[in-house]
Amino acid sequence: MDSELFKLDGRPALGKAIPLALQHVVAMIVGCVTPAIIVSGSAGLSDADSVTLLQAALIVAALSTLLQLFPIFKGKALAIGSGLPVIMGISFAYVPSMQAIAEGFDVATILGAQIFGGVIAALVGLNIKAIRKFFPPLITGTVVFAIGLSLYPTAINYMAGGVGKPNYGSWQNWAISLITLAVVITLNHFGKGIVKLASILIGIIVGYIISLFAGMVDFTPVANAAFFQIPMPLHFGIKFEISSCAAIGVLFAINSIQAIGDFSATTTGSMDRMPTDQELKGGIFGYGISNIIGALLGGLPTATFSQNVGIVVTTKVVNRVVLGLSAVILLVAGILPKFSSLLTTIPSCVLGGATVSVFATIAMTGIKLITQKPLTFRSTTIVGLSIAMGMGVTQASASLAQFPEWVTMIFGKSPVVLATICAVLLNLILPKDKEN
Repeated sequence: MDSELFKLDGRPALGKAIPLALQHVVAMIVGCVTPAIIVSGSAGLSDADSVTLLQAALIVAALSTLLQLFPIFKGKALAIGSGLPVIMGISFAYVPSMQAIAEGFDVATILGAQIFGGVIAALVGLNIKAIRKFFPPLITGTVVFAIGLSLYPTAINYMAGGVGKPNYGSWQNWAISLITLAVVITLNHFGKGIVKLASILIGIIVGYIISLFAGMVDFTPVANAAFFQIPMPLHFGIKFEISSCAAIGVLFAINSIQAIGDFSATTTGSMDRMPTDQELKGGIFGYGISNIIGALLGGLPTATFSQNVGIVVTTKVVNRVVLGLSAVILLVAGILPKFSSLLTTIPSCVLGGATVSVFATIAMTGIKLITQKPLTFRSTTIVGLSIAMGMGVTQASASLAQFPEWVTMIFGKSPVVLATICAVLLNLILPKDKEN
């Protein structure tokens, strides 16, 4: 094995670097494009605009990754990027809020809120030491748990064929989605190496092939798509709406803190050290800046991808050339509309069967964070009340009918915002547990 692969700034042979780069792409590409597909459906975009949103997702993921790998002003007080071996992609954490905004407004409003969120993230990065204390694992775990729970209805609706589709709830949709899920679970638990890492992708391929034989795939968007096209900046426009900005802004603050976990997992697992304050500051500041730029390019909010952190930790391959090649592959895929449009032909039931396990993993990640320390009456109160308020108000959003519309948009559409606010406030207000 080329020893340069295990050096952050090594220069490995391309023949050895490219397969490892493809492994990263295979592990993250489905998770990267699925939020864009979901938002496209919620916003009622045309086939052409759906393809453009997917292209932008891949391009922005690539550029955000390159910025983290190769920081601007490295070593300076205002470095943009961490310099650590991480992969960035479109995040599921924003999906519930983005769906609500897409249904109530449009994609331009999501992108405007994303710019506001990017500013929030940049400010968090610049003040990471002061802000970090408000988000211990108990609080971030509660938020991640709420995110996972809030995504379950999306997965189930997709497994049933997609809300509003003529065959929604048909046995064919459920059969294909469950076969897809069975493949993912089997490979996850019995597969090894690249087969295990690519379990979601393989599950989607199996479900897609079955859907082809069932006559559920329409290739019209692929036939109409160009071979090469660079999405125009501001294609969807930018709109600022106060309640949308507030909802997305809170999520950016949370994901900024959550990124610390991914940066720390990367360095401790592969380099036997914690990230420096400068790396954390640059990484989160860069996360904010890349999302501002990404919104202008039409890309949805990004975040560090934990599955790629897992690959780095498992293989110990920290070389930035390898991960940079992954970003280049994503960039090339993003400027090929034929490829992006092919992704839009994946039936909803297949996506639902493949992603329900991902959403379950997100929820359980939250549980792991919550239980890092033994649960006490105080901690169960914080978690229980925060989840109860977040999920309860969302599922009974009519309970806010007498309030202004912006209150419903911020607190009644996604449980994450209200759960976060409750968790932070309760953690500050309730008396601390006495040390034994």
